[in-house]
Parts: sequence; structure tokens; C-alpha cells
Amino acid sequence: MEAKPIYVEINIHSSLDQVWETTQTPSKHEQWDIRFSSIKYLPKAEGEPQHFTYERTVLPPFKIKGWGISAGDHNGKNGARTSSLHFGTNMKSSPIKEGKGYWKYEPQDEHVNFMTQYDYEVPFGKFGSLIDRILIRPLMGWGTALSFDVLRRWLENSESPRSQYMRFFCSWLITFFFCFIWIYHGLVPKLIFMHPKEITMITDLIPLSNETGYRLVQIAGGLEIFFGVCLLIFSRKRLLFFAMALLFPLLAIVAITADPQALQAPFNPLTFNLSLMVLSIIGFFLHKELPSARNCRRKRK
Repeated sequence: MEAKPIYVEINIHSSLDQVWETTQTPSKHEQWDIRFSSIKYLPKAEGEPQHFTYERTVLPPFKIKGWGISAGDHNGKNGARTSSLHFGTNMKSSPIKEGKGYWKYEPQDEHVNFMTQYDYEVPFGKFGSLIDRILIRPLMGWGTALSFDVLRRWLENSESPRSQYMRFFCSWLITFFFCFIWIYHGLVPKLIFMHPKEITMITDLIPLSNETGYRLVQIAGGLEIFFGVCLLIFSRKRLLFFAMALLFPLLAIVAITADPQALQAPFNPLTFNLSLMVLSIIGFFLHKELPSARNCRRKRK
């Protein structure tokens, strides 16, 4: 089955000239488009298409370098503009060999309908096609959509792309951190090894048998794993971070009440839970109005 071209569309409340300039000027384009680290236009004669080179730093010092050719058309129906693109790379390590696509700008009453569609060839035969469908193409589509929303927020809210990407990646770093914390503490000390302190923490607070405490620890471990998974898949993450900001002080009080001598230990429940509370508060504010690929249409109407 042949892979479908990548399509992304978004409405931007801005003027057509401003959207065109921000997407066609290399120094501005490389700021909002996560697919490029740098774009450099080459000298051209009047009337000729624009040739350029680009780079994308994957992991320092590894970079993918390529070439491109773009041509703009200002004579579309109802003032629409189109920019065609031909791109490629000679690097054998690149997951993309050569491709073509376009950007289209359709002015509406109060916004510009900005869209793109592109497709490309991949190296390494059937193996390369399989990797492209499973990983590269979904990642390219997601990166394109995320970049379009960053562009929209830049033009509509005047928030710089650098600031948006900083908040975006920091918020996901904290999300993955808390996901690891919850799943690890639910899985390792509770379900796999069943640490004795997990049971005594409950039985010291509530007069229960060891067997009942054992079952409660298992339930708590399952709930912690479930919460960690929710951090990844639940869209309203601010609600979860708000809940954690309230929960960690309560967990500190419970742990200290069960074992007051724990306050004498390094990395004790007080300092540990308060640290997680502060990180929860930071995560709560970082997740406010983040750019998202979900704000774009990924299929034609």
C-alpha cells in the first residue's frame, strides 16, 4: 500500500502579507519550523526559482543537510498564493531522499487558511518504506502540524517560537519524569518486590492485618501505575498537575505520621514530596496553552 502524502492545514488570524513574509523569509522560517535548524537562500537571477540549503541537527554533532528549490505564485483565485517546493539530500544516512510539495495561502474574512501537502521518496527499499510508515512519516506530520501551530501563536499572540518550544519541551520533560516516578513506585516497591515498609506504613496508621495491608499496597501500586499512564494519554494535563500539587503534601504528612523518625533520614518524605509538589506547580503553569499538533487539520475536508 502506497503511503499517503502529508497534509496539514490551519487558520491563522493575521494578514496574508504577514503570513507570507514569516514563512518565506529564511531567518523567520527557521525560527518556527521544527523541521529545520537553518535555511540559507542562494543567489538567484530575477525570474528564476529560489534555491536554498537547509540543515537539521538531529543529535549533536549529527546533522542532515539538504537542498531545496521554491517558487511563489501570487496570482491565485481570490488573492490566494502558492509556493511550490522541491527538496532533497545527498546524505545516505537521511531517511528522506527527495520530495515535492506546496504551501497554499487562502485569505478569508478574518484569517488566512494556511496549508501544505508534500510527499517524498525514501532510501533502503522495502525496509526504508516500512520504517517510514511506522516512524518517520508520522513524526514528520506531527512536526509539521506542531510547527504550524507555533507559527499561528507567534502571529496571533506575539509569543516567540523559541519561548513556545522551550515551554513545550520542558512541560513534556516534567510529564515524562512524573510518569516514570508513578509507574516505578507503583511497580517496583509495591507490586514486584513488595517492600516491607510499604505494608507497615499502612498497618501503623490503620489497625489492619498484614494480609489486608498487603492487598491495599497492591491496589495502591495499580493506582499509581494507572495515574502514570494517564499523565501520558490524558489531554487535560493541568488538572493532573493540580491534583499532584495537592496530593504530595498529603503523602508527606501520611508518611511522617506513620514513621516520625523518617525526618532524620536523607531524602526523607518531607523533602522528597515537597520537591515533587514544587515541580507539579511548575508543570501546571508550563502546560497552559501549549502549542499542539492537534490544533491543525491533518486531512482534507
